[in-house]
Amino acid sequence: MSSPVIETEEHRALRASVAALARRYGREYFATVVAEGRHTDDLWTEAAGLGYLGVNLPAEYGGGGGGITELSLVLEELGAAGCPLLMLVVSPAICGTVIARFGTEEQKRAWLPGLADGSRKMAFGITEPDAGSNAHRITTTARKEGGDWVLNGRKVFISGVDIADATLIVGRTEDARTGRLKPCLFIVGRDTPGFGRRPIAMELAAPEKQFELTLDDVRLPADALVGDDDAGLLQLFAGLNPERIMTAAFALGMGRHALDRAVDYARTRQVWKEPIGAHQAVAHPLAQAHIELELARLMTQKAAHLYDAGDDLAAGEAANMAKYAAAEAAVRAVDQAVHTLGGNGLTKEYGLASLITAARVARVAPVSREMILNFVSHQTLGLPKSY
Repeated sequence: MSSPVIETEEHRALRASVAALARRYGREYFATVVAEGRHTDDLWTEAAGLGYLGVNLPAEYGGGGGGITELSLVLEELGAAGCPLLMLVVSPAICGTVIARFGTEEQKRAWLPGLADGSRKMAFGITEPDAGSNAHRITTTARKEGGDWVLNGRKVFISGVDIADATLIVGRTEDARTGRLKPCLFIVGRDTPGFGRRPIAMELAAPEKQFELTLDDVRLPADALVGDDDAGLLQLFAGLNPERIMTAAFALGMGRHALDRAVDYARTRQVWKEPIGAHQAVAHPLAQAHIELELARLMTQKAAHLYDAGDDLAAGEAANMAKYAAAEAAVRAVDQAVHTLGGNGLTKEYGLASLITAARVARVAPVSREMILNFVSHQTLGLPKSY
């Protein structure tokens, strides 16, 4: 249904290859994994073997040498087939990017090959009960004690901690010059003493579980710090911009999957003389959903290209816009798909009803649409803040 217009021949070939893999698994595989309480290990392993998981990571560390542009294509096509891999957003996109850009040589060699070949995973911990994703209100603190770091705090809604070898934790350290707290990133191994996790019961049907984390005097060696403790915000947003771009890709794939199911149904479902897709009241909303998804894809491509080109400032604006546009388009596409199928849209057979909840995730995570509107109104339009 979709025909990208600003992609290279290599990108189109990547889309086609990932789509072929994803079709062999599809929504039925995804739904079975969720129902049985398993993880998408089979798909993860095969995608890793084909080089898709680490396509954005440096070639010298086992990656594909591409960027977020390529990784976002992988996630979108997996989602379009109904089997998205949420950990792609977290492990190679956020954590892999941060370590590749700011990690020490030892950290790169320790983590990037495993993240690229899928043998290792890393979660990302920023959200807190009282701060959300506001890095300026994070209360997880890290203090120097001898040659070690000691972390204390809480995190919530952290994806995949149970299947991750470590979590990249966002904490705050005291600036020796100003006494103010500044963000820093630490690699915390899954079995580190004092590092606890508790699953959060979710209505969302997904293989990846959500967790609340507690850090109770978690002692880390000096080399657990990623990058320079004076450049925490730069390092943090080096991961947050890819997160927004990948969330947009996640939403685009979901919207395309729902729309494809609805269009197939509208072509064949016959109530009167003609299939229901012949009626404009059915056809026009589906056409509108397609247009909105295509527009959101263009914004996502722009954001990914800007980020890969090293223009962090412009990429930040574009990534927020892309995430907003894709989330809105996905929610509307899913809603229209369910409505097109009528009662069948709420059955397990067609697999669309579960997307109603899933589509909302892109609106609220990793940052709400209202905060994106705040960003655009303040940063782009120059309007004053109310907070």
